[in-house]
Amino acid sequence: MKRLGSVQRKMPCVFVTEVKEEPSAKREHQPFKVLATETISHKALDADIYSAIPTEKVDGTCCYVTTYKDQPYLWARLDRKPNKQAEKRFKNFLHSKENPKEFFWNVEEDFKPAPECWIPAKEIEQINGNPVPDENGHIPGWVPVEKNNKQYCWHSSVVNYEFEIALVLKHHPDDSGLLEISAVPLSDLLEQTLELIGTNINGNPYGLGSKKHPLHLLIPHGAFQVRNLPSLKHNDLLSWFEGCKEGKIEGIVWHCSNGCLIKVHRHHLGLCWPIPDTYMNSKPVIINMNLNKCDSAFDIKCLFNHFSKLDNQKFARLKDIIFDV
Repeated sequence: MKRLGSVQRKMPCVFVTEVKEEPSAKREHQPFKVLATETISHKALDADIYSAIPTEKVDGTCCYVTTYKDQPYLWARLDRKPNKQAEKRFKNFLHSKENPKEFFWNVEEDFKPAPECWIPAKEIEQINGNPVPDENGHIPGWVPVEKNNKQYCWHSSVVNYEFEIALVLKHHPDDSGLLEISAVPLSDLLEQTLELIGTNINGNPYGLGSKKHPLHLLIPHGAFQVRNLPSLKHNDLLSWFEGCKEGKIEGIVWHCSNGCLIKVHRHHLGLCWPIPDTYMNSKPVIINMNLNKCDSAFDIKCLFNHFSKLDNQKFARLKDIIFDV
């Protein structure tokens, strides 16, 4: 599969959205819902949405692979956020129903300090060399995942910097109906964004691992293309999500030819997420590690060691992978 666009900024919805004064099913304590209308957005039309590649929106946390310390490294998403004073000013501005793009930010004074190694996300707007905050008042960015950083322990469990490899879930190259977990060279993932999923991420909607034996994996963005999607009409998409096996996913991300990414989430259509039986868990999965040279060098408790013991084994679904510990 050809490499698709990377996630470096907030994605707009394929439909024009409207705010309903009802409690959000997506975010606790949020007193409103953002719902899709039946109108395709100008951003989607300008990006030629009808010719775009639809892919599964995977529910995890966003990561990025780029160089650090002269080698390929996994980076975790870390948005710079405003300090209390600036945030209060921004919220007052929003309550006055003004356009958030018209708010004036002093990036040097309004934002909490970032770690020294923090870098801003690509593609975000800059003025005079300073990144411009998005409509939520955040500056998207990345920090490298160091091996012993407890804050990013689940990120670091899927990479090994000594052998420069990462644990990746994707379709088997010869069978689109089969998933494959493999150790991929980090150099093959350079400048890609990926989704980290697993036991301790976002409430674990895919049911991976257990509290005693957590399991986490990386999925490259755009890895799971959506086949047989209906027409781009609100009701047709709603029926597809509700009635099709393939529709048991968090949402859709369209990868447009100009690099733009457009999405729709089940919540935009008033549907629930997470759901009991996801499409990702309807497919068999095979372990294909090919790590004979490295096996003896792994820490006995690490994921790479556990998966190497299951090499060439096939499971009916991701949920069924259990480590013999």
